[in-house]
Amino acid sequence: MFSFICIVMLLGCRDQQNTEPKDAPSHALPELTFNEANRLVRLPLECLQTEYPNKLNQSLQDSTHLGSPKQLHPAFYGCYDWHSSVHGHWSLVSLLKQFPSLNQASTIRHKLVENISKENILAEVAYFNMIGNNSFERTYGWAWILKLAEELHTWKDPLARDLEVNLQPLTNFIVASYLEFLPKLKYPIRVGEHTNTAFGLSMAWDYAVVLEDEALKNAITSSVARFYENDADCPMIWEPSGFDFLSPCLEEANLVRKIYSPEKFKIWLDKFLPQVADPQFQLEPGIVSDRTDGKLVHLDGLNFSRAWCFYGIAETLPQYAHLKQIAAAHINYSLPGIVDDNYSGTHWLGSFALYALNTVQ
Repeated sequence: MFSFICIVMLLGCRDQQNTEPKDAPSHALPELTFNEANRLVRLPLECLQTEYPNKLNQSLQDSTHLGSPKQLHPAFYGCYDWHSSVHGHWSLVSLLKQFPSLNQASTIRHKLVENISKENILAEVAYFNMIGNNSFERTYGWAWILKLAEELHTWKDPLARDLEVNLQPLTNFIVASYLEFLPKLKYPIRVGEHTNTAFGLSMAWDYAVVLEDEALKNAITSSVARFYENDADCPMIWEPSGFDFLSPCLEEANLVRKIYSPEKFKIWLDKFLPQVADPQFQLEPGIVSDRTDGKLVHLDGLNFSRAWCFYGIAETLPQYAHLKQIAAAHINYSLPGIVDDNYSGTHWLGSFALYALNTVQ
């Protein structure tokens, strides 16, 4: 009941959030409670084994590439597209790790065992090894595979050990793909959607740190130096673009803060986004005009991703604590709208909400 009341209150406040004066009361910091976890877990749980509708994103070489989603991707065929299925699995693992007594804990464990089997993962690797498929999901889906692998590695549960072993061939393939691809990438991709280089490197860095993969860490560190070291005056005024779900400026800042020391990052950030140092800095959430539109609802994802970037910056540089209130406003704008019947958003937004909430814990 408490969770329902909070959702209603948030919905009621949504219209006011974009017009508040600078001296408005502070936004309540979001919290991932047991009730909220049970609400969010419904989203990946309901779509993980839902095969259609589906977007395969295929480049066909010949008829051998044809097949149903489940035939082509026996592990990650649900949730509309491959990458959403992957981070749907990550969401289940993350939530179950934090709340072992979730209402549907046994169902979650059963579906994880079914999908992340040794045979299914080997079939996923075989798909990547088909002619023309080695760049499939580069680098967004790659990044979420490594985030899933990291989550399994840090989950102290016997089931996690089995799933981690099963996933390992695909994890190894993705790491090798990063190591091969990064030296060939001459320029970073600075868009607000899947191919954004900074987002992919940020998640890959987290994996490399936790798994102590020095080769991957070195590849990412050298890439950050090549791509971003001399960047300045990122045009935040251009954001958001019409259906971005990532902020090119903030994702870059969130990556660089992980690589640099706090002192070096502060110097870099003062050149890259000087305006965010101002305690009066404001940024309104991206406004979603139609949540039934699969592209326009991307702006809910933008709000969550902006939030985890702002929180990350403030954690690295405590003098930027004012950014946490902006992050809270972004989460509170979009969180109430993601549990509904609009599959175009619900098949993926739960993971973004969870990742943002995990960041603020």
